[in-house]
Amino acid sequence: MESMFRGTTICGVKRNGKIAIAGDGQVTMQNSVIFKNNARKVRRIYDDKVVIGFAGAVSDAFSLCERFEGMLNKFSGNLMRSAVELAQTWREDKASRQLDALMIVADKDQLLVVSGNGDVIESDEGICAIGSGGNYAYAAAKALVQNTKLSAKEVAQKSLEIASQICVFTNGNIIVEEV
Repeated sequence: MESMFRGTTICGVKRNGKIAIAGDGQVTMQNSVIFKNNARKVRRIYDDKVVIGFAGAVSDAFSLCERFEGMLNKFSGNLMRSAVELAQTWREDKASRQLDALMIVADKDQLLVVSGNGDVIESDEGICAIGSGGNYAYAAAKALVQNTKLSAKEVAQKSLEIASQICVFTNGNIIVEEV
């Protein structure tokens, strides 16, 4: 069954020792109605040392974020270990396997995607994007990284701006957090 509330774009960029995650504010109901324009899908957790951006079904995304934060607390903020443990739990727990959500997570050193299949993926190029406009944001970020000297924060921001001009499920109300 398709989720009632969805539609978002999240983009992460690692560049010149900084990592930024940007996300739009749109929540779409049943693929036809903009339900909310200013949702905050990029947040700081773990004493502001970790930034997360989430996409997917709203309740599933919140559940996934809470579980991830629990793992960060359990493993003293170790991002990779927390992501891997969450993925293992995801695969073993029948209820978790039903979660329709994705996350991009970052600390000062690493940028990861935690997928809806319980995978943990680290980008080779320091760029990742998820959600309905993820492919647009990814392409924009890749072009900006290859052809400009913009900072990670500027690339993430501009990539979401470009995605919002193409994807009907992405708006220009953008939040960017940097670590």
